[in-house]
Amino acid sequence: MPNQPNLDQLFHALADPTRRAMVERLGHGPASVGELAQPLAMSLPSVLQHVQVLEAGGLVRTEKVGRVRTCRLEPEALSLAERWIHERRAGWERRLDRLGDFLAGDDDLNG
Repeated sequence: MPNQPNLDQLFHALADPTRRAMVERLGHGPASVGELAQPLAMSLPSVLQHVQVLEAGGLVRTEKVGRVRTCRLEPEALSLAERWIHERRAGWERRLDRLGDFLAGDDDLNG
């Protein structure tokens, strides 16, 4: 990946429902900006702005050939978010397990 996104950029890019729809569409394969714009009720320049936010977040890579800009999903960026969420979930599950042990009266809370 050319620019490793940070989590703030990544989650900012995913925060918008239009951009999430674009990511969903790109999960089926590459698409031109025009193809991404077809189901959306917005201008092509607005769609391009959304694509640029997705690029900054590392979720999409674009390539321009002639007048056509093609977008491709960068799955590694989603893996970054997945790892971050998994780490948070694992920490909370450990805490909840310890709380469950405490509430059950288990004296071995160090393990």
